[in-house]
Amino acid sequence: MGENTKNKRIAVITGASSGIGYTFAKTLDRILHTTDEIWLIARSEDRLRELSEQLRIKSRIVPMDLTNAADFDSFERLLKKELPSIRILVNAAGLGFMGAFMDVEQQCQEEMILCNCIGLTRMTRMCLPYMAWNARIIQLASSAAFLPQPDFAVYAASKAYVLSLSTALGEELRGRGIYVTSVCPGPVSTPFFDKAEVFGKTLAIKKYVMVTPERVVMKALRDSKRRKRMSVCGIPMKAFYALTRFVPNRFILFCMRIMKVAR
Repeated sequence: MGENTKNKRIAVITGASSGIGYTFAKTLDRILHTTDEIWLIARSEDRLRELSEQLRIKSRIVPMDLTNAADFDSFERLLKKELPSIRILVNAAGLGFMGAFMDVEQQCQEEMILCNCIGLTRMTRMCLPYMAWNARIIQLASSAAFLPQPDFAVYAASKAYVLSLSTALGEELRGRGIYVTSVCPGPVSTPFFDKAEVFGKTLAIKKYVMVTPERVVMKALRDSKRRKRMSVCGIPMKAFYALTRFVPNRFILFCMRIMKVAR
């Protein structure tokens, strides 16, 4: 870990200790052939160490809380010291809490905004000066970004921010040969719901369209390679996206309200 990594080609993955970020790390380790090192970022150093021991490519463990500004200062110093060539950035870290707006604790709401919006923005901005031509950025948004969602209001709003920011950034960076893909999955079979449902429950129908993280990640990587601005996994979520584009939000929200009452 103490070796000089100057000018090494690296991949940076946030949220790497579990869920989709973990799956990105495992998958990229298998398919990347021109990357010297993977930087694994998450709060749990122990989980990152366990993951690092499973990877073929050399990895650097970067314990970091994306809601903590001091951790970003340390990360910025690391970048300035190592001067890596970042080939791919995966912003997979995210927080979500379900429940009525007044039922979800204020601290939890603010943590969602700090992690999903501010943390993602800071990480992207810090990495950009070190990104090479034909580098890629993969931002984890959500199908929740397509529509305001009662009982998931702050999370959906934060992911709408990610989708909007990433779409605009992709246009800005085309001239630099850097391509941005927003990943907008529906429910994914990860530990996300274990924490998300502390204050409220999701609609039962969402659990019938749940997909594996491996499927989401492979689709995201294919779409990123094709320079697509958005990656939506599965026919149900593609249909939902089309619905939100052509049907007024108020009608969809009315239908969601009926389903909530009926469950």
